[in-house]
Amino acid sequence: MNVKPHALVHLGYGKYVRSDQVTAVVPIEAERGPGHRTLVYLEEREAPIVASRAEDSIVRDLVQEPPEVTQARQQQDILSDLLLDLSNVNRTVRRICRDEGGLDLDLLEQRIREVIGESAIAEAA
Repeated sequence: MNVKPHALVHLGYGKYVRSDQVTAVVPIEAERGPGHRTLVYLEEREAPIVASRAEDSIVRDLVQEPPEVTQARQQQDILSDLLLDLSNVNRTVRRICRDEGGLDLDLLEQRIREVIGESAIAEAA
């Protein structure tokens, strides 16, 4: 998990901090409510800042994944779902798709297995 350097993170109610200065994010448990949800500790500052956003939202903004990683994960999930669905297609329907529509579901299933690898195949089954 990498923090986006020099990015501003919104804490709510017009408060922003630089992401690379945050050292800790702690949920407020007692007297938690609107405007009072999370303590955000910063480098070179003793007292934390009280944030109105929930800790998971702040952390998500701090460590936002690059779009390529998110997209690759989504594509992997889609292929796994498709593989699972293809495993439920019977032989007769596969033959009709191949002969009448030119869509070879067996070949498609094989290519998906090659792309997503063995670990994803076990999860899909």
